[in-house]
Amino acid sequence: MATAVRSSPRTAPALPRSGHILSDPRHGPLPPLLLALTAVTGLVDAVSILRLGRVFVANMTGNVVFTGFALTGAPGFSLSASLFALAGFLTGAAIGGALATRAGHDRALLLLSAAGSELTLVAAALAVAAPATALTAVPRDIVAGLLAVAMGIQNAAARRLAVPDLTTTVLTMTLTGIAADLRARNHGPALTRRLLAVATMLAGAGAGAWLVLRISQAAALGLAAGLLALVTAGAIVTVRRPGTWRESAP
Repeated sequence: MATAVRSSPRTAPALPRSGHILSDPRHGPLPPLLLALTAVTGLVDAVSILRLGRVFVANMTGNVVFTGFALTGAPGFSLSASLFALAGFLTGAAIGGALATRAGHDRALLLLSAAGSELTLVAAALAVAAPATALTAVPRDIVAGLLAVAMGIQNAAARRLAVPDLTTTVLTMTLTGIAADLRARNHGPALTRRLLAVATMLAGAGAGAWLVLRISQAAALGLAAGLLALVTAGAIVTVRRPGTWRESAP
């Protein structure tokens, strides 16, 4: 009489628990550092919208729309600032791609080079914006261009770092994922990460708007530079520590 052989059940791949969203072994320290960069996005876009002629420097979808408004003569929109931002963002994305190529598959090294470059550009924008209470056309366009280059670098680096739901600059698909997960009653780690990304962007934009309206654009840019300094310092620490999370997919 043949003996039935019981097959062992397949083990599902381990997923990070909800309490460890920011310490996912697949991505190491990247999630909290990318959330800090998400807050930087909110800060610089608050400056650009409120002080640079209604221009986005991080969200190029909105900036293309604003460029269309400016081309038709809609009041309150600066065509030159929009074009400087578009050109700067494309330049920054190209620089970010070059940094990614130089870093190879080392995500820690990519984060360090991108954050350091971004910090330099935001500090330069701060140096231009700080002396003036109200920016005239030329300084305004320079600040828009510098910030857009920084955001282009950040966007290209985040794309290569490839941490799910942490693009740092665009939340459209993040919000779509939140709605889809709620509909499907999927309350796992991905939903929590998406909610954190939205909350961080909101906090950065709110803080930036408050600083711009109550103090100055320099104060908002100063806070952005401070966050970038923290991310750069965190990246320096990660570069000195080995880990499988540092290896990106080919």
